[in-house]
Amino acid sequence: MQKLFSFFTGVIMGGLVGATVAILLAPSSGEEMRGRIQERSIQLRDEIKTVAEERRAELERELENLRAPYRKE
Repeated sequence: MQKLFSFFTGVIMGGLVGATVAILLAPSSGEEMRGRIQERSIQLRDEIKTVAEERRAELERELENLRAPYRKE
């Protein structure tokens, strides 16, 4: 669980730092930059959701494997 929390913390911090640097160094207009940031935040949200779903499925498989020896058939 700690690794997952660390991963999400890193993703969030990386996104914030990247967005800040992009805003400060971009030669684009404010409106164009806001659009890019919005698109990137949507992409980031979707990527996080995908990773979380994959991790959940992995954990559910592990739980099922751990429970298997205790089942009475």
